[in-house]
Amino acid sequence: MKNKIIFLLLFNIIAISCDQDKSLEIASKSLTEGDLNLCENRICPEITINYLEAFGNDEVASRINKRLNDFIINSLTISEGSSQALQTIEEAASNFANSYFEDKSRFPDMAADYFAEVSISEIYNTPELICFEMRQYLYTGGAHGYGTTTFLNIDPETGNEVSIDNIVNDKKKFIAFAESKFRSQQNIDKDQSINEVGFWFEDDTFYLPETVGFTTDSLIFVYNQYDIASYADGPIELKIPLKDAKPFLSKP
Repeated sequence: MKNKIIFLLLFNIIAISCDQDKSLEIASKSLTEGDLNLCENRICPEITINYLEAFGNDEVASRINKRLNDFIINSLTISEGSSQALQTIEEAASNFANSYFEDKSRFPDMAADYFAEVSISEIYNTPELICFEMRQYLYTGGAHGYGTTTFLNIDPETGNEVSIDNIVNDKKKFIAFAESKFRSQQNIDKDQSINEVGFWFEDDTFYLPETVGFTTDSLIFVYNQYDIASYADGPIELKIPLKDAKPFLSKP
């Protein structure tokens, strides 16, 4: 009987240990042009990548890392379609540097060097939802560079992306609620045309940006440059207190 009890205790300890080993964890990582072999003996464009990598639960972590890596690879890809051939972040960074070398050889009098900065940070983490903020800014010639901010919402149990349709109870009511907050922030009367103050909403109708982010106390909307306004207007951001949005949300 005593041996049976000891065996059961050991079995439970092992089972708990296995569960702990499968718990999802997220670590910070980085890569710069100094990490690239092709930049050892030549001047490279400045490349700064600060990102996250999930580990612990292999299946879930693999799904998350695939989405994060795809964002970085696509951000660093200048030529359309070439990102499909790139498998790693290092390959994408090397490809960006090679694009610079090619353009520099063709146009030796280029006024400025290329520049790339990509960052991914975790801004919300609960057992129901993880939100990643993903930023990228590239300069590849011309009058100015271009950057974007997007959000990736993930179910930590599965590693699958959670769309806005899975988060809100009634999308139509939620859009109306968000529009009222947007109009209030931009000082647009409810009976006034939403584009009257200079916005570019298609058909003069408010709509949500492509992604919505979460922090511990806020719901965040970001319209990037050219989404609803000119480049000079910069990104348009709307923050709504999470407590005000809660009635419209199924999660978090």
